[in-house]
Amino acid sequence: MVYPYKTWKNLMLTGKYAIKKRGTFTDSGTPEYLIYQLSEAEQEAHFNRVAKPRASDSFKEGEEFKGFKATDINGNKFDLREAKGKVIVLNFWFIDCPPCKQEIPQLNELVAAFKDNPNVVFLAIALDDRFAIREFIKTSPFNYNLVEGRPIAAKYGVKGYPTHVVIDTAGKIKFSTLGLASNTIHWIKKSINESLASN
Repeated sequence: MVYPYKTWKNLMLTGKYAIKKRGTFTDSGTPEYLIYQLSEAEQEAHFNRVAKPRASDSFKEGEEFKGFKATDINGNKFDLREAKGKVIVLNFWFIDCPPCKQEIPQLNELVAAFKDNPNVVFLAIALDDRFAIREFIKTSPFNYNLVEGRPIAAKYGVKGYPTHVVIDTAGKIKFSTLGLASNTIHWIKKSINESLASN
């Protein structure tokens, strides 16, 4: 199969694939490249070679997280001021943010990986209103608990998107990042597992 640029670029951003030059050339004389899926061990080695994603200025690792109360678009209530003992995973995003949308399939995989653990809570804090969010998820399912949260983003001074935060079971910021890198999801998952292991 021949992948267009946008498709293979998106595959590469997941960190699950690599690319190598083939010894053959197309009729136009340009080189051909082969995309291939990495094994889990190869993915781990790749992520260990890549620099840690840049931290968010809004959430300093090691600081105590001052929580908030929120209600998601389905009416579920969350009080993160009383969430010690749980790992809280936050995603600040908005619908018209291309990298925010690009990472949703991987974020859904993350939710699926921890679906049987009630001590891991996923909240997506959106700048959009609940009506826009409901329309969006009709065609692009997003399995985090979705919160209409412009005031929450403003409270923490979030100015870049996507922003991710993992709060450990002691209520401290374990990991934060701004933007989308090939190893963003890897670091979120690693931070969740380390937080659970230290409980």
